[in-house]
Amino acid sequence: MKLLGNLNWDVTPFSDAINDPSTNTFVAAGAASLVIIGAVSVLILLTWFRLWRPLWRDWLTSADHKRIGVMYIVLALVMLARGVAEGAVMRGHQAMALNGGPLSADHFSELFSTHGTIMILFVAMPLVTGLINIVVPLQIGARDMAFPVMNQVSLGLTAAGAALIMVSLVIGRFETGGWTAYPPYTGKVFSPGEGPDYWIWSVVPAGLGSMLSGINFAVTIYKCRAPGMTYMRMPLFTWTALCTAIMMIYAMPPVTVSSLMLALDRYAGFHFFSNDLGGNMMNYANIFWMFGHPEVYILVLPAYGVWSEVAATFSAKQLYGYVSLVTATMSIAVISFTVWLHHFFTMGQSASVNIAFGIATMIIAVPTGVKVYDWMATLWRGRIRMTVPVIYLTGFFILFVIGGLTGVILANPTIDYQVHNTLFLVAHFHNVLIPGVLFGMLAGIHYWFPKVFGFRLDETWGARAAGLWVVGFCLTFLPLYVLGLMGMPRRSPSFTDPAYLPMEYLAAFGAVVILGALAATFTTYIVSIRHRKWLAVPLGDPWDGRTLEWATPAPVPEWNFAVIPEVSSRDAFALEKEGGTPYAPVSRYADITLPRRTTMGLTVCVATTGTGFALVWHIWWLVILCFTGLLLTMIARAFATNTEQIIPAAEVARQHRRWLDAIAQNTGITRDAECTSANRGLAAPDEVIR
Repeated sequence: MKLLGNLNWDVTPFSDAINDPSTNTFVAAGAASLVIIGAVSVLILLTWFRLWRPLWRDWLTSADHKRIGVMYIVLALVMLARGVAEGAVMRGHQAMALNGGPLSADHFSELFSTHGTIMILFVAMPLVTGLINIVVPLQIGARDMAFPVMNQVSLGLTAAGAALIMVSLVIGRFETGGWTAYPPYTGKVFSPGEGPDYWIWSVVPAGLGSMLSGINFAVTIYKCRAPGMTYMRMPLFTWTALCTAIMMIYAMPPVTVSSLMLALDRYAGFHFFSNDLGGNMMNYANIFWMFGHPEVYILVLPAYGVWSEVAATFSAKQLYGYVSLVTATMSIAVISFTVWLHHFFTMGQSASVNIAFGIATMIIAVPTGVKVYDWMATLWRGRIRMTVPVIYLTGFFILFVIGGLTGVILANPTIDYQVHNTLFLVAHFHNVLIPGVLFGMLAGIHYWFPKVFGFRLDETWGARAAGLWVVGFCLTFLPLYVLGLMGMPRRSPSFTDPAYLPMEYLAAFGAVVILGALAATFTTYIVSIRHRKWLAVPLGDPWDGRTLEWATPAPVPEWNFAVIPEVSSRDAFALEKEGGTPYAPVSRYADITLPRRTTMGLTVCVATTGTGFALVWHIWWLVILCFTGLLLTMIARAFATNTEQIIPAAEVARQHRRWLDAIAQNTGITRDAECTSANRGLAAPDEVIR
């Protein structure tokens, strides 16, 4: 047995570029170089600015739900940069793919496999999980998540999966079977290399981490709500988070189990999904899509929650149709588990089975339509301000409706037969997820950013980024509908029909615009940090918010609330402002108990990454070492006793009274001055329109 298993010097893209110099190998080597340069640059910057100690103390070992949420979002943004870059490379390749193209077929297949896996599991999921982490405890009046350390572990498991995907760009190759990794192609016979193993050991910990997050979110909402916060007084974002959490609990185990079954096929000679000895790959398709389609709504429901908050806040109105929105949210969560088979209408089921799932797929569009009409009714005759979140909302209204309508079209099995595996399907999928999820998450980040960091994001650069995302999406993905109807297959590394070229050129130009949108998004954060004093909103309510999170300072202290609020109505903070009593003094403060810092999540991340890497390359001694370390970490945590810290009442009172004094010394600003330096986070409320 070799000490390093299957590892050798020939598994890097640099070796390929030296031995077989070509555009294809240079692109691969260049991508690997960017990962290495990026990692080294981060290490140098942390050392140069002496940030290792605060990074360790305030972030990596913190159990604060807000900091964990921020780390989820940072992870997602890093992976977004890679995912968008890979998408742009694919669009550029296809624009030059008439009778060939710069990339090899395997390299192109690897790109669309990593792109899909990253964007679904390591961009969209961390964005959703991060935003829920930050917002939900604040909206329901809780101090933290129900299980703060498990929250940290969930992040560690997700980060481990993301780390393995990044490593696969430098050491070895990723799988080439798409983000779904269908066997038998990804089985040992057809794919004997390390690629499918990278996919398995990236997806398994991420799936487990997401399931644990779902449990944490659900228990937090069930058990940690403030007094008086009944279910029908919860903000819509919290409702969507609850339904998402329930879906995560039930939908994540199938992808984890199907991935482990595929691992048993590859490592232990099992035959769950092989072509012989009783194997049946359709079992994989069914199990995977039992996760795959609820996953779409796991991602989009929190975005629906964002749109509900944005529509009400930036129109200065009470949310229209609250009960119907709650009902629609619960309906979507239930129906989403009944539509998975529409992903493989063409795989041999009977017509009656296809019809049943087609009807279910059409039905799920109804509650979504209810939501769109409710948001439009909320905006109707409101005091609308065209801030960055509202720009994203406008793009969502137009583009998501198109994506939803094409979904209803694809719900018809006879039509699906004609366009299945064409670029029409690619256009539909992106038409739902980018306006529905990415726009929603970017709007949510802009909306709640002041709560976490104490200053607003720059509106000028934010608006530029939002505009570029909308235009870039239209130019990149709407032409794919045309190409799909012309019969161009998806995942094609080359083609022979020159009629595809005009739309391919337009899509490639759109990809350049999306790269500009990504750059503008990061520029927004950089400019905002540089101008944070001008953008500061320490008093905590920059948007004239309606829910409990806006009744706290910015940034929010670790304990969230000096005294747990008592809720007597929906939109409690808005009604307090309307009644002139939003910042009542506190007569009695008490000590607050919070979890201590812990290395549990970081240790789990490192050990899981090491275990996964060792399994990919068959380094069995390292598997044993890392897995043993993982077990010992959990056992040691079980025996830990000093796990809590006490914040003295005097310290809580000092900070809270200082904030109340600052509020008393300031004058609220109107919505006309919302995006100026006069906005310090104290709102002079508009008339509340019921």
